[in-house]
Amino acid sequence: MNNIRLFFKESLSNNLTGKLNKDQSHYLLKVMRIKKGDNFNLFNENGEWVARFESIKSGFINFRLGKQIRSKEHKNELWLAFSPIKSNFFNFMIQKSTELGVTNFIPIIFDRTIVRKINLDRLRKIVVEASEQSNRINIPSIEEPTTLKKFLSKNQENINLILTDLNSKTKKLDKDKLLSKSNCVIIGPEGDFSESERVEIGKFNGIYKLSLGKNILRAETAAISALSIVGYELN
Repeated sequence: MNNIRLFFKESLSNNLTGKLNKDQSHYLLKVMRIKKGDNFNLFNENGEWVARFESIKSGFINFRLGKQIRSKEHKNELWLAFSPIKSNFFNFMIQKSTELGVTNFIPIIFDRTIVRKINLDRLRKIVVEASEQSNRINIPSIEEPTTLKKFLSKNQENINLILTDLNSKTKKLDKDKLLSKSNCVIIGPEGDFSESERVEIGKFNGIYKLSLGKNILRAETAAISALSIVGYELN
């Protein structure tokens, strides 16, 4: 049972005893069918530990931590700045982007953004589940929605901004430049960036244009493709 991984936001340490929440207890008992004495793993940004199912009380599993099996790890900062899209495609994009190593999600309301309200609690649940499944320790953060102008102004000196562009001939990025700063893939809305937004993005100090081929891709496909390329170079 030690292939089961659960995110535990509270502090973890050797021999710690604690209690899982209701949803986690239900998942282990009713879905994974674990029994008293079985092991599972608990993790957060400080590492990962083997946990033992010690007892159950009022439907909540009590555990004791054993050995630490992974330590806190360095993470390459990989951000995704994106326009919210329709829910099914949106959930898929967030899930797969988490699996590909995104550390920070920045929702941006562009001129042509159609979906302007998002459920942050739902997105945070998706990134936790995707992190558990994909063997990640660090859970991505999700920022409050912002505007393009505010996003660019705030991050002018902190990031390399990677823009997918049909007209670009660049299919490979400079690894040394990628390692010099945090990297952010920016994906526009379903109706594409407006002309004024393209001008604003073009003025950004550290912008790199990347070709994903000649086909016009859906937003979620473009995000996953670009993140795969950047993630490959970083790792």
